[in-house]
Amino acid sequence: MDIVIEEGSPLAPGARALLEESHALMTRLYPPEQNHALAPEALASADTTFFVASRGGAALGCVAVKRHADCAELKSFFVRADARGAGLGARLLARAEDAARAEGLAVMRLETGDALAAATALYVRSGYVRCGPFAAYDESPGSVFYEKRLPRG
Repeated sequence: MDIVIEEGSPLAPGARALLEESHALMTRLYPPEQNHALAPEALASADTTFFVASRGGAALGCVAVKRHADCAELKSFFVRADARGAGLGARLLARAEDAARAEGLAVMRLETGDALAAATALYVRSGYVRCGPFAAYDESPGSVFYEKRLPRG
């Protein structure tokens, strides 16, 4: 059965379970003041589009695109451990970029943790470069910021 990536609700049971798993990981890795995860309710806001990757109805990964005046922000990017290593993260990232590009946003930015080596490697392979804090973020121990220009096309 093929993996499907489609827009969904972060409040749906499968998506909520993914977010809870992601938040538990972040809680183990970082103190509360260094966690920037959004609650499912915040991800359900009008300025955010949420995508879920699933196979046979089972949620495997998710990503959200939060719109700002000057950029799109990647949020809640997560792939279950048993679904990693097969390119799903790259597919989710590409889907988020396509959504931002379709809305005319020319830059995707993100904040990630310095302990998330696999995610950081994916961002770099995908053309992201380090940048400074953006939106409401401040410099923070453990935080790393990236951005990518999204050419039209």
